[in-house]
Amino acid sequence: MTSGVRGHVPGGAVLSQERWARLAWSRIVEPETVSTRDSIRQHGAVDALGRLLADARADVGGPYGQRIETLDIDRARAVLDRLGVRVVIPGDDEWPLGLDQLRTPPICLYAKGECELSVAEGSVAVVGSRAATAYGLSVAADLGEGLVSRGVTVVSGAAFGIDAAAHRGALAGGGPTVAVLARGLDRAYPQAHEGLLREIAGHGVVVSELPPGWAPYRQRFIARNRLIAAMSVGTVVVEAGLRSGSLNTAHVARRLVRHVAAVPGPVTSVQSAGCHELVRQTGATLVTDTGEVLDLMGRLSLDAVGPARAPETAESELDDVGRAVFSAVPVRGGADLARMQALTALDTRSLLSVLGRLCVLGLVVRDGETWRKVPTCARRVTG
Repeated sequence: MTSGVRGHVPGGAVLSQERWARLAWSRIVEPETVSTRDSIRQHGAVDALGRLLADARADVGGPYGQRIETLDIDRARAVLDRLGVRVVIPGDDEWPLGLDQLRTPPICLYAKGECELSVAEGSVAVVGSRAATAYGLSVAADLGEGLVSRGVTVVSGAAFGIDAAAHRGALAGGGPTVAVLARGLDRAYPQAHEGLLREIAGHGVVVSELPPGWAPYRQRFIARNRLIAAMSVGTVVVEAGLRSGSLNTAHVARRLVRHVAAVPGPVTSVQSAGCHELVRQTGATLVTDTGEVLDLMGRLSLDAVGPARAPETAESELDDVGRAVFSAVPVRGGADLARMQALTALDTRSLLSVLGRLCVLGLVVRDGETWRKVPTCARRVTG
């Protein structure tokens, strides 16, 4: 059996380079192949590839024989040039450093877009169900737009539902956004998102660890999810059923000691059951908007937000005595001083003082010798 590598042999002008050796590896083995990781760590991509090819010559029936036989580096490079796709490897300035924390980092990445992959530094992943509800789509789009408006890149998987909504929200906010695919970049996936992916590439970057021509399989989706989790400082799950693949992304993020957050939904919604389970079982942080996401995942102190508070009203300024008198004032008909004293057990001076303050706050109105509440719709908000 020949080496199978057409155009150049190991040790030649192309394969002697780390980048093209890694390209060759990515066309031979599946993502998350532990033996490949170990061989590259021990020998380097170039020498490890030479060893693999030597073994392939000795074992013509080996598992990678067919892929090695059809491997053509020159043709692969020509395809990349035609597609406008670049190969990114560890050590490149745009290599996302978070990927190195994975148990099996990608051998290389294929990237296409106006931005470099380094735009993912400090990014937030927004993921969720393909079968999203109108509520989930709205929340995801709001998060996508809100995050980029605060200078945070949005990472997702470009799938139907929550992923697409997050990307579209980010694009509406001016981008950038990163789409991580589970197939080669020669074709859009899903096909219906061809326009969306073109727009993402124009304002961000589309990336995959799979070479052009490789199709999406279930295991490749699972492998893709680890890239989304590792590339980001944290993952927000907007909607997810109990078997949603987005839960896998969240679990990887937790193993990598990344932030994990979940958006709550109706307790009757199966699309939100996975989010609720994340909160209940894994301690994921419940979030409802961009501010809360950045409070958890953003820059220390700069993105912090205080606890949610109800609007300040005139009624909220009352002390206990004021609230007791206010509750006793009738809404209709009014009550005179004697009636109010009977209801509150206050002396005349104290009662008149409290009633006067209620009138100043716009909560109570005096009509002759009686007092009555101002209708709620007519009260003013103080802050």
